[in-house]
Amino acid sequence: METQPTSGKVRAAVKILGTNLTGATGVTFNGTSATFTVVSRSEITTTVPTGATTGPVEVITPRGTLKSNTEFRVTP
Repeated sequence: METQPTSGKVRAAVKILGTNLTGATGVTFNGTSATFTVVSRSEITTTVPTGATTGPVEVITPRGTLKSNTEFRVTP
C-alpha cells in the first residue's frame, strides 16, 4: 500500500493506493484516525488529520490491517 504524496501538512489531501480496499473501516496516520472515502477497491481518499505525526499510514479492512510501504512525513 502506498500514499500519494508521501508527506504533507495537516488537512492536506492524500490518496491511498492498494488492493482490496473495499470495505475499509478505518484509516490512521501513525495511530491518529482520519476521515476517508473509499473511491474504488484500489483507492481511498483522505486528509492528514489534526494531531497526526510522522509514521506509517494504516488501513483497516475486513481482511486485516494494511500498512504503508514508507512512513508518511507530516510537515509543519
